[in-house]
Amino acid sequence: MASYNRVVLLGNLTRDPEFRSLPSGSSVVDISLAVNERRKDSNGNWIEEANFFDVTVWSRSAEIVRDYTRKGSPLLVEGRLKQDTWEQDGQKRSKVKVIADRVVLVGSRDGGSGAGGYQQGGYQQQGGYQQQGGYQQGGNNYSGQQRQSRYQNQPSAPDDFSQDPGDDIPF
Repeated sequence: MASYNRVVLLGNLTRDPEFRSLPSGSSVVDISLAVNERRKDSNGNWIEEANFFDVTVWSRSAEIVRDYTRKGSPLLVEGRLKQDTWEQDGQKRSKVKVIADRVVLVGSRDGGSGAGGYQQGGYQQQGGYQQQGGYQQGGNNYSGQQRQSRYQNQPSAPDDFSQDPGDDIPF
């Protein structure tokens, strides 16, 4: 029997992230994501409906979410569904939540548009320095002579990325 369990959500945080460190040293953050759906009803009127999803983020991704998001922050989450079951007051209860495998911060630090993010197993970046192809600015990739002629009187992006002037954001 084949099975497949993937979910991709793009929405806004409904509350500040709830971060905790486990005794094993692992980091985990619980967030709630509101995803809006806009559709037409049978009369042709537009209806907006909000859906709310609980998401658990682990490891370094959890630390990124803790440090760079807050209530209202837009976030893209890719992961899998997991059903938790427990017994409370003699009744069986269950809840489906998302276990994030990948988190992408949508928007810049000041709340503007743009994208950057972190994915488990490596950094994913749009805009800024790239290790291959030189410096990328606004979708234009400048490398080698193009970069030098484009920025004749300005310092070029460093070729040795270990000497990056440093932004406190790790992506």
